[in-house]
Amino acid sequence: MGGTSMNINVRKILNVIAIIAISEIFLIKIGIAQTILPQNADDIHIGVTSCAGSTCHGATTPWAGSTVLQNEYMTWEQYDPHSKAYSVLLNSTSKKMAENLGIGKAHEAKICLDCHADNVPKNKRGRVFQISDGVGCEACHGGGQRWLGIHVSGVGTHEDNVKAGLYPTEDPVKRAELCISCHFGDETKFVTHRIMGAGHPRMSFELDTFTAIQPAHYKIDSDYRKRKIVANGIQTWAIGQAIALERRLDALLDPKRNRDGIFPELVLYDCQACHHSLLEQKWQPRPGTGLGPGVVRFDDSNLLMLQIIVSNIDPEKGALLVQQTKALHKSTTENETKYYAAAKVLKQTSSELVALFSRHKFGKKDVSRLLNGLI
Repeated sequence: MGGTSMNINVRKILNVIAIIAISEIFLIKIGIAQTILPQNADDIHIGVTSCAGSTCHGATTPWAGSTVLQNEYMTWEQYDPHSKAYSVLLNSTSKKMAENLGIGKAHEAKICLDCHADNVPKNKRGRVFQISDGVGCEACHGGGQRWLGIHVSGVGTHEDNVKAGLYPTEDPVKRAELCISCHFGDETKFVTHRIMGAGHPRMSFELDTFTAIQPAHYKIDSDYRKRKIVANGIQTWAIGQAIALERRLDALLDPKRNRDGIFPELVLYDCQACHHSLLEQKWQPRPGTGLGPGVVRFDDSNLLMLQIIVSNIDPEKGALLVQQTKALHKSTTENETKYYAAAKVLKQTSSELVALFSRHKFGKKDVSRLLNGLI
């Protein structure tokens, strides 16, 4: 009897392992393999000065005839807010926030440095690495320990560089996962409602806009197209929205992040459900939620336009997304078990949307349908 029971358990374990393996193979095939972000990888970060030579990326102006601009460091240093992310921690607002939170000095607190700098552990910092450089080259492109030599010599391809630890920021899925790890948070760093209450700006994320306003230190030409993925604006936007929804649901389902004592973590909910003038009469439901007025609502901002674009690409999945959104909202008025179950179902759908958007060839019709749907 014991042997039979053990065999059944072994078979169950093997089945689980097989399911996990098949899932990973599927994700790799569609280009959404498990992502290790630069801050969490094993490579040593050697510092921005390693990229800043005048014959590398530190030229004052673009080089004529070069396949890359070669003034990328100067663009970052002079125009990119990421280069000032650390120095922001030294201003009076940051000092007051740190005082409010009781975390000591903002420019020394891990809770601040994890997003305002390339805050890798000290054993992963090279000789000329400086935390004061803020969100430098390797914060986005990965620790240069292994890939810098290949990159400088020119003997390898872009794919070789990626295999050696270069982070593929041109891939909209990878870019979204990287950007949102700071511009919303993940399991290692997270801007809570309490942090916002202490003075931190509200976190917002929209990948296509962020990509467009980022001072470009690259040029998409024929050489770039040969080497890298080039996604258009609407595909970048759609992927960013789907991943943002997935990460918000990750936080909702994470017991370390979804509560603040006896209260739910309010950063996950719609600000406007609470923050409006009590002198104005606003006793009305918000269409699309299925909820009445006076209810704290899950922040479904990523879902609103997603429902429109998905409905045009895959009407069946679009209808399912609307149904699951309403089910999540409804469950907030019932109990935690139903709420978390509805969140898990919606998270699975959001993961499927990333794959759907990665495969879909977006064009003018998609833009037109999205705009008509919004109107």
